[in-house]
Amino acid sequence: MSTPETQTTISPHNQQPLVTRTYPSERDLDDAIRRSAVAQNEWARVPLQDRIAIGRKFINEFRSMSADSEIPMELTLQMGRPVSQVPGEIRGFLDRADYLLAIAESALADVSLKDTDKPGFKRYIKRVPLGVVLVIAPWNYPYLVSVNSVLPALIAGNSVLLKPSPQTPLTAERFALALKRAGVPDDVIQVLHLSPALTSYAVRHPSVNFVSFTGSVVGGRAVEQAAVNAPGFKGVGLELGGKDPAYVRADANIDYTVAELVDGALFNSGQSCCAIERIYVHESLYGPFVEKFVDLVKKHKLGDPTQPDVNLGPVVSVASAEKIRKQVADAIKAGAKALIPEDLFPAAKPGTAYVAPQVLVDVNHSMDIMMEETFGPVIGIQKVSSDEEAIALMNDSPYGLTASVWTNAEANPESEAAFLKFAEDLQTGTVFLNRCDYLDPALAWTGVKDSGRGVSLSKFGYDQLTRAKSVHMKIKTA
Repeated sequence: MSTPETQTTISPHNQQPLVTRTYPSERDLDDAIRRSAVAQNEWARVPLQDRIAIGRKFINEFRSMSADSEIPMELTLQMGRPVSQVPGEIRGFLDRADYLLAIAESALADVSLKDTDKPGFKRYIKRVPLGVVLVIAPWNYPYLVSVNSVLPALIAGNSVLLKPSPQTPLTAERFALALKRAGVPDDVIQVLHLSPALTSYAVRHPSVNFVSFTGSVVGGRAVEQAAVNAPGFKGVGLELGGKDPAYVRADANIDYTVAELVDGALFNSGQSCCAIERIYVHESLYGPFVEKFVDLVKKHKLGDPTQPDVNLGPVVSVASAEKIRKQVADAIKAGAKALIPEDLFPAAKPGTAYVAPQVLVDVNHSMDIMMEETFGPVIGIQKVSSDEEAIALMNDSPYGLTASVWTNAEANPESEAAFLKFAEDLQTGTVFLNRCDYLDPALAWTGVKDSGRGVSLSKFGYDQLTRAKSVHMKIKTA
């Protein structure tokens, strides 16, 4: 009899094992998926208002759980974000859940065609659940990202198989526990800890109807390929990487813009698909912008994320740290100039997951630092001479998740008009004015190019997790 495979979560800050979980066998996984499909048939018959009420109870359960437990420290130990910054994710998680519930009734309502019906006819379009939804969640914002798919999938009448990252297994267990305490049946929400091979097996399973994946481009391609090789046809939503640009126009409020962009680049050690990873600055502001940006970066404290005064923790793994360091070294070898002395951050040592923040200038698009996702506390800043040059460079990327433009639209109406040209021309899922690295649950979250396909959040997120069913009634037959 073979020994079951396991996964062990390693804490990034001290490289010590934290928690171990055992993978199911294929037979056990088959059984879990079968039970999910059976439970979904019953769950879909629960009236929508009752499912929404359970969702409201879930918010209260999770709020109580987060107030009475060690969730912030637990998340810090799993993935390394400074413990002082974790409550922001919890608040965002609850706010996002509240919004998704608030719009559920209208988003899932029947679409009436009575205004165009002929006498004796009645027609409408229903939104019906897809069935079993497999959610493959990331580690970098495990609560915030999971809620985008898990909660609307359940409210729409689907059952959910939640597969967390091996780095943050406890977050999915917390999420599911709160849902079950609120009244979601056991088999309607299940947490599955899976190896890559078992994950592909689940994606290909004929009883899994939709797969929501958030992660790397490589991971997204693997999920897509597994789905293509599955029997029949199933939907796949992919939220992938980014190389998100910012453009600082000549009339930008420089102090405000610097503070916002430093935070957008360094928060969570830059480990966000929508983190700022490249900045283009109009030549008239370039010098003072870079000087102020560097000064603010130098004020960060890199260290043990369990300490309350630390605002920059390790990246998720030693392997990730080495990849980031190599990208910086390659850029410098190609002519870039590093502006942050590494001795300012003594915690950043080879062989650890601690990476010193870095600002690079004299960069260009021949360098990976400006073209490939870094997912670390590193930023390249490039000088431009016009809006047109900025648009061309911002679009010169395999990614298209978010982009931001920084300009004094309040004082200058022409600046707002200029921004609207960016909103029209940029090849990206979201365009920001004077903000960045933010998801508004009322807006569709989507990407283009290698940043993925599909939609979460907003009313369109419910569309992805349901299908249209047309009802056509001829009442008069005589």
